[in-house]
Amino acid sequence: MIQDIAPHHLDNAYRPVPPDRDSIALCYEGCACLMKRAGEEIIFPRFADLEKENTEIYKAYTYLFQVDEERYYLVTEAKWDCLSDFELEDLTVFRQAEPQYRAFAGITGHQLYHWYQAHRYCGQCGSPTKPDGKERMLYCETCRSMEYPRICPAVIIGVTDGNRLLLSKYAGRTYKKYALLAGYTEIGETMEETVAREVMEEVGLKVKNIRYYKSQPWAFSDTILMGFYCDLDGSDEIRLDEEELALAEWFEREEIPVTPSRDSLTNEMIMRFKNGRI
Repeated sequence: MIQDIAPHHLDNAYRPVPPDRDSIALCYEGCACLMKRAGEEIIFPRFADLEKENTEIYKAYTYLFQVDEERYYLVTEAKWDCLSDFELEDLTVFRQAEPQYRAFAGITGHQLYHWYQAHRYCGQCGSPTKPDGKERMLYCETCRSMEYPRICPAVIIGVTDGNRLLLSKYAGRTYKKYALLAGYTEIGETMEETVAREVMEEVGLKVKNIRYYKSQPWAFSDTILMGFYCDLDGSDEIRLDEEELALAEWFEREEIPVTPSRDSLTNEMIMRFKNGRI
């Protein structure tokens, strides 16, 4: 999966040390990230690439994290017109880009970028927020409110019926491939209750024997995904929620029309069933 970057290591501890010329600058604009291509690899700009046109760059930055010995920083107001070999690319590139550890850093950085952008002002009094010097937190000097990054829990659900697996396709999304059922946990629910509710709401099926498989950070939607398998309990007649899903179908193990990919928990769970390991 996208976070499996060994032997590289993401150290997300908040250590706001100043950048140097070799530090990596992550620059985002909406759902795009500044990068260049070197053969099959993506490369992010370093502070040395940006310093000529951005005299304040060593003052206007936000520390993000470290991958191995390289420090990554968020730079939000830099000029990059001078970098003719760099361009903005859509975030979906990170699902397949090489090297994988750099792709994971790029999408994780965007999750933090989105959080900082969304909390520039206090949600209680509307005053500007300021970053804390000791921990990853934004605070309001007016009302003393504190805001920490929040992660939305969601479930990925492999519904099985003997030798069959239920696959679906989302409605109204650009992602058109087969997927498993999924949904966000509501207030007051356990993860297992979320599984049962989402399956009932999306396809009208009852399930039993709900069992946890594995989790995955999924920065594309600010989510921590938790994968579960469960067994059909009763009728297999699908009653589709057409606002959520374009279709849902049962597939025999040998006929599942999905091939391996490196990025998602969904794909790993499908392939695990297809290959007879569940």
